[in-house]
Amino acid sequence: MVAEQPIWRPSGKRVQEANLTAYALRVRQLGLTTAESYSDLHRWSVDHPEEFWPSLWDYSGVVSSAPWAEVVDDPDRLPGATWFRGARLNFAENLLRFRDDTEALVSWSETGRLRSLSYRQLHQEVTAAAAALKDLGVGVGDRVAGFLPNIPEAVVAMLATASLGAVWSSCSPDFGVQGVLDRFGQIAPKVLFTADGYTWAGKPIDSLEKIAGIVQQLPSVTRLVVVPFAQQDPAISEVPKAVLYGDFLAGSDAESTPRPSSFQQLDFQQLPFDHPLYIMYSSGTTGLPKCMVHGAGGTLLQHLKELVLHTDLRRGDRIFYYSTCGWMMWNWLVSSLAVGATVVLYDGSPFHHRKEILFDMAQAEQVTHFGTSAKYIALAEKEGLAPAESHDLSALRAILSTGSPLAPESYDYVYSQIKEDLCLSSIAGGTDLISCFALGNPTAPVYRGELQVCGLGMKVEVFDPQGNALVGEKGELVCTRAFPSMPVGFWNDPDGERYRQAYFDVFPGIWRHGDWVELTERGGMVFHGRSDSTLNPGGVRIGTAEIYRQVEQLEEVVESLVIGQQWQGDVRVVLFVRLRPGRTLDESLTDFIRRHIRRNATPRHVPAKVIQIADIPRTLSGKISELAVSNIVHQRPVKNADALANPQALELFRDLPQLSV
Repeated sequence: MVAEQPIWRPSGKRVQEANLTAYALRVRQLGLTTAESYSDLHRWSVDHPEEFWPSLWDYSGVVSSAPWAEVVDDPDRLPGATWFRGARLNFAENLLRFRDDTEALVSWSETGRLRSLSYRQLHQEVTAAAAALKDLGVGVGDRVAGFLPNIPEAVVAMLATASLGAVWSSCSPDFGVQGVLDRFGQIAPKVLFTADGYTWAGKPIDSLEKIAGIVQQLPSVTRLVVVPFAQQDPAISEVPKAVLYGDFLAGSDAESTPRPSSFQQLDFQQLPFDHPLYIMYSSGTTGLPKCMVHGAGGTLLQHLKELVLHTDLRRGDRIFYYSTCGWMMWNWLVSSLAVGATVVLYDGSPFHHRKEILFDMAQAEQVTHFGTSAKYIALAEKEGLAPAESHDLSALRAILSTGSPLAPESYDYVYSQIKEDLCLSSIAGGTDLISCFALGNPTAPVYRGELQVCGLGMKVEVFDPQGNALVGEKGELVCTRAFPSMPVGFWNDPDGERYRQAYFDVFPGIWRHGDWVELTERGGMVFHGRSDSTLNPGGVRIGTAEIYRQVEQLEEVVESLVIGQQWQGDVRVVLFVRLRPGRTLDESLTDFIRRHIRRNATPRHVPAKVIQIADIPRTLSGKISELAVSNIVHQRPVKNADALANPQALELFRDLPQLSV
């Protein structure tokens, strides 16, 4: 049910001081629009992309060496629209525009603060890394990969790569060997960055044995650069092509002396707007991961729009997002450097040792923007965390949540137990666009369970199966006009067929995203789950999020997973629950779960089967894998179990006797 009253309203002072307010005034003064409300501003931004995107370029101060000849050739051509033809720029140059002593990066682990780099120091490290990469023959279009924890060296390596016009791709070190090879094996990187190890839940984990096996099967790699992050003497002598990070910065040859100062000049390659910057990957649970190639200009412009206008990020702010280098939110977070903000990095478990470690960090670093997943917020509530009472979060202006729909009850928890006065921005988009379709609006009210607005410049609609637009009803999330951060293509997809099949086959010429959503009358959006995991009992479509929302309110349930099982010519809803330690799913608890769902949703949401399970499979980006479980239950192959963080959990779902009756 859509909320009638807001759970939070910004003060008049906050609205007045917001970047979005200043931007709206700017475009009115330029005579581009007369829009006073956000809805009018959004309508102008999608109706006149040839005006909106250049105005954003100017407002956010994009650094370029050549102007564009044309903003967009045909915004209604999906895919294939060309943006900012003739413009030349460099992504890294835009993120390194500040070179003072303000902190650029701050690094934390489970044990606390590790180190920081000022903007000046960051520029120096990127300069040295770029010179070393250049010595190794890395140039425009080459691929450089990172198998790294979320540490400053990952940011340095990415920026050095981008400065040369090479393409960066990364995944986190918890990937299995095959998962890494399924990704990096497709793109043939020339240089690979890794760490000797990392720590998770207090346990040191060695990466070198794993990386040795990876390098042996990646013949394209000419040099492996090892960061000694585990604080131990890395035994790299037996790892093929390995060199320590410090020696790498001194020169591409580990035995060389430090390079002369004449080499310490960072020369940013000036490249077209759509020049490849990142290669990102789909989850890979249905086959080899799709390799999505994202352009430098589109990524930069979208991220600046979302950070500056929708997140209200400013020079001097301090922004954190709980992420790994394998999730697109890492790329999004790092773009905050272009605003001049301090980026706070955290690597490790968010609940080990001190369950409040992320709020300890937020207090110590005076974080202004705290980003995390919906799952973290739900678990924080279950753990009984009340940082409003235990921590000084006076600097905090916004909490951002993504990864899965944020339950209405989590909105209540944030405002009652974390902080009353902040903008809670549930945001949604994906790796596919390296940005968001739905975002926050710091000048507007927050409604319980609802994403505030569709992003500026994004013509987001909701379609029924026949392609009719819906408002106030559930349907497919689509985008009906081109936007700059669409992938420039998939890797090794020369005719674009795999790209077209991924997004444009259901509604030709329309981007279908795969989310089951509802667009509200006031322009907000409610997410009901992935449309490809939508349940159809009795032919009625049900979003999985509607069941999760009810089940995970329950104190006994840690997390859950729901699928539709083919049964006797129909589909029945099957709910798997992971309970708190010591709890058992007996008849009483099963009945209670069913009654709770029936009372708060509908009878059609009530599962035919409720089954206790010890673990729930997740992708490496932390999302539960309904599709993999469905395949196991229906005795279909899981084509890429190595794309899961815990593939062993799948065996718990195989041949369950409860599913045969």
